[in-house]
Amino acid sequence: MIFKQIKIYLTSVAAGMFLMGCGATALVSTPVENIDAVPLKISELSKAEKENWGHLDLVSDTIPGMSVDRAYAELIKNKKGKKVIVAVVDSGIDLEHEDLDDVLWTNKGEVPNNNKDDDGNGYIDDIHGYNFLGESYNEQLEYVRLLRLNMGDAATRAKAQLKLDKEYPKALQNKQQYEQILQVVQGADNAVKEALGKDTYTKEDLNTIDASTEQMQQSVEVLKQMYTYGDDIPSVIKELTEGIEYFTERVDYNLNKEFDGRSIVGDNPYDLNSGNYGNGDPSNRVKTESHGTHVAGIIAAERNNGKGANGVAKNVEIMSLRAVPNGDEYDKDIANAIRYAADNGAKVINCSFGKSFSPNASWVHDAIKYAASKDVLIVHAAGNDGDDLDNPENENYPNDHKNTESEFTNNVITVGALTSAYGSELMANFSNYGTRNVDVFAPGAKIYSTMPGSEYEFQGGTSMAAPAVSGVAALIRSYYPQLKAYQVKQIIMQSGLASKATVVVGGDNANTAPFGELSKSGKMVNAFNALLLADSIVRGKATLENNTK
Repeated sequence: MIFKQIKIYLTSVAAGMFLMGCGATALVSTPVENIDAVPLKISELSKAEKENWGHLDLVSDTIPGMSVDRAYAELIKNKKGKKVIVAVVDSGIDLEHEDLDDVLWTNKGEVPNNNKDDDGNGYIDDIHGYNFLGESYNEQLEYVRLLRLNMGDAATRAKAQLKLDKEYPKALQNKQQYEQILQVVQGADNAVKEALGKDTYTKEDLNTIDASTEQMQQSVEVLKQMYTYGDDIPSVIKELTEGIEYFTERVDYNLNKEFDGRSIVGDNPYDLNSGNYGNGDPSNRVKTESHGTHVAGIIAAERNNGKGANGVAKNVEIMSLRAVPNGDEYDKDIANAIRYAADNGAKVINCSFGKSFSPNASWVHDAIKYAASKDVLIVHAAGNDGDDLDNPENENYPNDHKNTESEFTNNVITVGALTSAYGSELMANFSNYGTRNVDVFAPGAKIYSTMPGSEYEFQGGTSMAAPAVSGVAALIRSYYPQLKAYQVKQIIMQSGLASKATVVVGGDNANTAPFGELSKSGKMVNAFNALLLADSIVRGKATLENNTK
């Protein structure tokens, strides 16, 4: 499913509804053994730091970014690299975005809009990629589809029903709570505006109000608390409104057993041979279909053009493969999208999606192996449930091990998410983890990137961490094209920054663990170190560890 992060949490307070919710080693060689003396950043991040924190350097900036800016300044400089095609298997992308329009892959063998398969690759008018969803967008979660279609064995359906019985009431309750909180905040906002005699105000302005009535006192206190969750009240109201939209979609579409979002596509999504579906337009259908655009910008938004955001990698062409709806993806679409990418020149495939039920997982596994045969690296988001993926109860698809102890392929790297706060809150509270199932961690909380309509916004999730790693992989493949996909994976894992810090796990302050025990590598991705190691490998000055189990 498309991972949406709700950044505001709900609780009930008596007065009403409220929102709650070391020796350093210089980064000059690989691996870095210990970075635990880096001082904690006490001051709030500046606007520029917030918008670019994933590119900053832990030692010089005390922010756990990937040292991307340092890599460009000290290693890449003006070096010319090879163009690398990165496929984004996701929702549709705004192909006209001001920060993406010059980094799109273009299929030179296809004539636009002539309704012919000019290059004979089996896809008509696939100029910038392909759309495997047709005109559909809203979808059920996979386990809800299984119940609607009465698919799977009795044990699978029973498990699905238990999950639906748990999740539907929760989504409905959250929707209602968000609506109640929004009503309280809007009421307080209107009261304060009237008392101050102006439409905009600051937190300091609240202290000037004569709160002589109980109602006004409550309004002021509510808004003061809101300022702990947003820079201003309009942004808090925006968050609440988005929360209502999210849970409304959960109730109306994702968890609605009667909804069928696929019917307008015209194929059988559970028949791999039911082809000739979709179309050549992989752009987003509505403005709120933003996930793919945000992901693409993290990888390759045009660098240093004076607009919006900088992507991690230059020398990149983004191939848009629209295959992830507003709900759970179909195994058929993902398998076909991966094969399309591999057949049409992609060297990295970003997969910022995942689900807990996968009735045709073998189709995707076969596609992953096919990509491996074509020397393609797949970067997958670990998921946003705050779960230990090593626990058999927490199944997550697609994966590279078929729920066994060993990996069946060496071309998949799974990514968890970091926050900008080095210390106990380093791991994002939503991020999944696991020493067998998560390979590395990368910046994923509150990431600034492209949005439809040539706009920009912060979003968070392992969906944002994966494209950060895809960008690093693209840099390596651009400047060291002789390296194979499995070598790029090993370089990224081996060259990361290790930390002995103890961190909060799953957002539960009572649950802590050493950061190094939360992924296979135990490391944070670092672009500077990765390029150093890649160079050493190519020059025969270093060797790679075996990271497969």
